[in-house]
Amino acid sequence: MAKVASNGAFQGESPLDFALPLIILQICLVLVVTRGLAYLFRPLRQPRVIAEIVGGILLGPSALGRSTKFLHTVFPPASMTVLDTLANLGLLFFLFLVGLELDISAIRRTGKKALAISLSGIALPFALGIGTSFAFRATIVKDAPQAPFLVFMGVALSITAFPVLARILTELKLLTTDLGRMALSAAAVDDVMAWILLALAIALSGSGSPIISLWVLLTAAAFVAAAFLLLKPVLAWMARQCREGEPIKELHVCATLGIVLAAGFATDVIGIHALFGGFVVGVVVPKDGPFAGMLIEKVEDLVSGIFLPLYFVSSGLKTNVATISGAKSWGLLVLVIANACLGKIGGAVTTALLVKIPVREAVTLGFLMNTKGLVELVVLNIGRDRKVLNDEAFAIMVLMALFTTFITTPIVMAVYKPARPSVPYKRRTVECAPGDDGELRVIACFHTSRSIPTLLNLVEASRGTGRRRLVMYAMHLVELSERSSAITMVQRARRNGVPFFNSADREGQMVVAFEAFQQLSSVRVRAMTAISDLDTIHRDVIDSASGKRAAIVVMPYHKALQQDGSFQSLGSAYHAVNKRVLREAPCSVAVLVDRGLGGPAQVSAQNVSFSVAMLFFGGPDDREALAYTTRMAEHPGVAVTLARFRPHSDEESADDEAAVDAFKSKVGMVKDGSVHFEERQGYTKEEVLETINSLSKFNVFVVGRMPPTAALVENPDELGPVGSYLASPEFRTSASVLVIKRYDPATNPKSKRFDPSARPPAATEDVLDEEMGTRSTVVPVPWSPTSDAA
Repeated sequence: MAKVASNGAFQGESPLDFALPLIILQICLVLVVTRGLAYLFRPLRQPRVIAEIVGGILLGPSALGRSTKFLHTVFPPASMTVLDTLANLGLLFFLFLVGLELDISAIRRTGKKALAISLSGIALPFALGIGTSFAFRATIVKDAPQAPFLVFMGVALSITAFPVLARILTELKLLTTDLGRMALSAAAVDDVMAWILLALAIALSGSGSPIISLWVLLTAAAFVAAAFLLLKPVLAWMARQCREGEPIKELHVCATLGIVLAAGFATDVIGIHALFGGFVVGVVVPKDGPFAGMLIEKVEDLVSGIFLPLYFVSSGLKTNVATISGAKSWGLLVLVIANACLGKIGGAVTTALLVKIPVREAVTLGFLMNTKGLVELVVLNIGRDRKVLNDEAFAIMVLMALFTTFITTPIVMAVYKPARPSVPYKRRTVECAPGDDGELRVIACFHTSRSIPTLLNLVEASRGTGRRRLVMYAMHLVELSERSSAITMVQRARRNGVPFFNSADREGQMVVAFEAFQQLSSVRVRAMTAISDLDTIHRDVIDSASGKRAAIVVMPYHKALQQDGSFQSLGSAYHAVNKRVLREAPCSVAVLVDRGLGGPAQVSAQNVSFSVAMLFFGGPDDREALAYTTRMAEHPGVAVTLARFRPHSDEESADDEAAVDAFKSKVGMVKDGSVHFEERQGYTKEEVLETINSLSKFNVFVVGRMPPTAALVENPDELGPVGSYLASPEFRTSASVLVIKRYDPATNPKSKRFDPSARPPAATEDVLDEEMGTRSTVVPVPWSPTSDAA
């Protein structure tokens, strides 16, 4: 394969005989197979690394590669140098990203329990790995060098894959629980120890004398020291030049990537593999500020999406399951899997029990620590390249890594049942029983910081009187993607204790906005960040609503306001989130159509001057909307107009009549002149449209989701027959719209499992709530003592 590009099929040349078209075909095939498998494995809650390893094995001689015609056409031996070079280049930059995820300062703060679990989770499997190596040397790898083989086997069994574990914890909603924090801290220590042990194994696997191996280790230690002493100040200077909210300079990106390549070259010259250089540079990059996050955004999509799967396929092409033949080989596979599980799980569980961790949590921790992944494959590939592992041993070890990672999620789901709180959950609606003047708890969700002023203004307008306090949980909904920065984002949110905002957002100002609002208002505010993929993020909202005992959840509309006043959909996934919350929430739900209530900034309490129109047709949703409007009418800066539509017949509900009478009596006591009543006859579409269009100058519309009236637009969405019109381009207004659905277990069957007589889900942690456990992937924000006293 001497030439790069062909002259084309019309010139009588086969493109597959040339390097460039062949590598393009290989990349496309790899992407189709690995992404297809990832989609198939999603119901099993498996991390993408499983799909990529399996995809590599399927494309290799174990499956499709059994056809020599396929193998020699798509993956001919002459092309493997190009494929391996690209794969290792991608691996070099991916390990730079892994280094960016590892925060050494956080590892130094690792608690004694996590440190003890980590060390025992390395020592015991390392010892068992050495023991297993003797069985291998006596049977299938008799000619392997003894010392390197012992170390390679010990490292292979003692690794915990930090990025893969973080992904599994996030999938299971355990990342920010005490158990998840401990597992991730222990895995981070394991990761660093694994790289040190791997460097030792590579140094020992050289073909020279022990003196040369010693020189390799000493030079590698000098390189790491130089990186911290000389390189770190340079990267810190670059990081200081990168300011929040501003794009990173192209020169700094190129300089950093050039440093990664130079470091890879240096470590390859030393003799410990180029990937160590990239990893060390990632570790020394400052984690504070936006620099590290912006680097990840620039690099990760290309590396993680295209180049990294090539490494798994490169490994799969070297894995031939057919070499595992006979009782002896299969017995070795069972032995290595048993020792890997016994060492990692046994060591972690024993230590966890010794430090007084409950049995169920200790067993869960052990299985989590047994997660393998990319680093395992790196170890095995280097061992194979150094002739320490032969094809049969390599295939056995790859299957061991695949099996131990695959079983993690289902076993943890079966074993771990988080503690359930016994706090009663009674108030599930805004409309409360007579005489109930307890505090109202609201979970207000948002996708971007642009929605925060509207949320704060809405909550301020509906806080009610001082004796009926309102607590607001502001929950930032962040999509967890397969990108590396998703894990970095979780760590950053957890480390700083503040909501995470995208690099384009002004994080500091948003935190100040929450704190200032709390200090200037009688509303207590708690900020949280829910980080999940969009298919399951509704679980975070629902679990938090149950844990916080919320009366209402405010969800953002799935369309965003554009400059011309129209709405553009954020995507069907966001629409699906709202529909799932409406269907399964254990309390009332409101969908907020944000048209900039109060402008781009939060309005102080004394300057609030909003006009609210409530459209009342009758029914439970409208009664709940009327109860919410009642609280708004109590605010001195809010003027409310109640437009009541009476049917032509006398089919007026007694409950509707009682709700309107209660509204009149309540607001009559606290307001004078700012509440207006309008009664309209009929529910026909024309009459309703005429009334709504006459009210277009209001700031806020409050409506029930499913009133007993005809739809005003075709195919109404989650906003219902009236709300959908208020959010449509046909209705020209600058008013925001609040569409409310009342909690009703009869029409909301999935919420019945939140009944107090059943077992409610575990809550997210917060100092306001009484002795609640943690389960959801929600990062709570610890505020200052002054905020707790508010």
